Amino acid sequence: MPMTTITLNVPDELAGELAAATEQLPQLLLLALQLRQPEALILSPSSFPAFTEMIDFLASSPTAQEIIEFKVSPTAQARLEELLHKNRENQLSPTEASELDTFQQINHIFILLKARARASSN
Repeated sequence: MPMTTITLNVPDELAGELAAATEQLPQLLLLALQLRQPEALILSPSSFPAFTEMIDFLASSPTAQEIIEFKVSPTAQARLEELLHKNRENQLSPTEASELDTFQQINHIFILLKARARASSN
């Protein structure tokens, strides 16, 4: 894909953050431009099946052991692997980047839940 070089004046603090995100910068800029448009679609975490799976699971009042054993469905796992592959290839759309972020948040929540469930079952 052809690329154009642009020069921006930004605060030094932001420059450091941008330097750390050099590879993701085109995607971040695209997402920022889409979000500034009045008709931009702001997605909620419930837009993603993995988030819905987590909510449904937690709403079922699982035992500590069921929390420890919880895994997302094979469909959600396959989608996660697809997103991770696209991320490695720098081919995520802004919506897919948001979906991958949702997976990361779910994973973090379950790490904490499983740690507490293990502690309570000892």
